[in-house]
Amino acid sequence: MTQMTSPSVPLTGPNTSDRILPGALLMIAFCVLAPLLDVCSKLATQTLPVGQVTLARFVVQSLVMLPVVMWMGEWGRMDRRLFGMVVLRALFLVLSTYCFIAGISVMPIADALAIVFVEPFILLLMGKILFGEEVGPRRIAASIVGFAGALLVIQPAFATFGLVTLYPLGTAFLFAFYMLATRAISTRMHPVPMQLHTALAGTAICLPVILWAEGTGLPDLDPRMPQGIVWLWLFGVGFWASVSHMCMTYALKFAPSATLAPLHYFEIVVAVVLGYLVFSDFPNAMTWAGIAIITGSGLYVIWRERRSAQQRASLDALTDPSF
Repeated sequence: MTQMTSPSVPLTGPNTSDRILPGALLMIAFCVLAPLLDVCSKLATQTLPVGQVTLARFVVQSLVMLPVVMWMGEWGRMDRRLFGMVVLRALFLVLSTYCFIAGISVMPIADALAIVFVEPFILLLMGKILFGEEVGPRRIAASIVGFAGALLVIQPAFATFGLVTLYPLGTAFLFAFYMLATRAISTRMHPVPMQLHTALAGTAICLPVILWAEGTGLPDLDPRMPQGIVWLWLFGVGFWASVSHMCMTYALKFAPSATLAPLHYFEIVVAVVLGYLVFSDFPNAMTWAGIAIITGSGLYVIWRERRSAQQRASLDALTDPSF
């Protein structure tokens, strides 16, 4: 599963440089690489339980990020007061990852990803409900339309795959909570060690569950010994998660999230292509309609967010005594 961006929820602190082209290229790289994580997950779940693949994501990501963080000299730079929030962030990510992998284990990646793309709408509404953030009626209407688009994707998939179709919707809600936790600590912790600490906490959450489940026969948790190329799929789950999220992290350092957010929808295109090439999956007409509605609604929300930000900046300039 991939990490979402929203113009109202930056993942990093203020941009130190506004270089649009490098940021856009890194964001496109994220959109190309992140679906490889999903492909590896789907391949791995053909022979391994969902819980074991989820654990692999965090174990490998910890191993990949550790030398990067040590090379940057950022190891250990975490305020102890943030420990609880980092663990909570990891818990939301573990649960959202599990739900997404459970979904794509039986349904096409593009269908599941399209459903997950309602997450920015959920985040927008949660911001209004939980924090009293100003959200205009047009953005609320766009969110409702986006949910309707998700229902178009869910309906035919539900008829084919059953209740498992609701897993990606669970991912969207859990990832919205993950983003709120990210926002709470993003200004007090560098995003790179944040990835490492989250991966370590995710491993600490998953490992006891998988050890407990060994021999229980639970289909989604009882671990099995990987065979042959399956080791490569497990490594790919964590590796592509690390690399793609690093691309996004540095994309947000070069360009504002409001500028990069529209590019994120390119991820659905890549997911469709990879799903067709690897699994011969191709969205049907109703799914395409849902994808179009979700994408259109999302782009409208992004445009409204950007316009509102510009209006606020203009008002601040007019009220500035030095203006």
